[in-house]
Amino acid sequence: MDLRQLRYFVAIAEEGQVTAAARRLRISQPPLSHELARLEDELGTQLVRRGPRGVTLTEAGRLLYERGRTILEMASAAEHEVSSVGRGLTGTLRLAVCPSAAGLAPGPRLRELAARFPDVALDVREGDVPEVIELVSGGIAEVGVVRTPFPSQGLRCRYAPAEPLVAVMPPALERGDELEVSLAELGGSPVVCDRRTAEALLAAPGAREGSPAVSCLVQDCRTACTCAAGDLGVGLVPRSLLTVCDTGTCFIKTVTEKSLETRAAVIWKAERALSPLAERAVALLGELF
Repeated sequence: MDLRQLRYFVAIAEEGQVTAAARRLRISQPPLSHELARLEDELGTQLVRRGPRGVTLTEAGRLLYERGRTILEMASAAEHEVSSVGRGLTGTLRLAVCPSAAGLAPGPRLRELAARFPDVALDVREGDVPEVIELVSGGIAEVGVVRTPFPSQGLRCRYAPAEPLVAVMPPALERGDELEVSLAELGGSPVVCDRRTAEALLAAPGAREGSPAVSCLVQDCRTACTCAAGDLGVGLVPRSLLTVCDTGTCFIKTVTEKSLETRAAVIWKAERALSPLAERAVALLGELF
């Protein structure tokens, strides 16, 4: 099995038809069908079920599709990385960012990098913290931006200062004094936040009976600001996220519970030498922090 066969198979899996996959790959159908049959013979298992309207993946085919996509992404990343090392500050910077760090990255400094070096392109991928770490560990992204807490084994990290949560409060749900609000003061208010924040709320020393109840869980904490602006509850988000969110007429107040503070971090794989482009990106993101 080689990369060409994997590309062929992934195209078949995504198109659901050999004919459509052949058009996408710009080859004729008979050679593509032949390569699929060769791949199945080589692996000793059926990968697709053929039907009158196309093909569907078997269990083995679904597994190969998932692994194949990752392998092709890693091969592409390696090609760009080696090319970037050879050419200096050119090529594609592959960056992975978790939603809660969207207020910090890519950010103005990386836009400055792209403006100064027109041969640089950005490939930004988004995912939750485990997904970003997986992308960096697997070599698909050279640099990641995540938020604590996260497992740092096998990674090098550059941390931002501690950052508080802020409460994005619709006027009808305003609590606290002019600038701050405590967990106790938020008690009884419907809260919108992501799952990590909800878990931190439950573990907070200030959590007790009367603490805020999470009424809506979101995957992307930027959605918490949208929900708060729509009067669905009090959004709880890292303060830096406010730079990329429209909070409408909501009041913004710092949550006083120190245990809910987090830090953003730039991460990269410890055992891999960064390309000149990635080194520059790490330095710029560090300056931003």
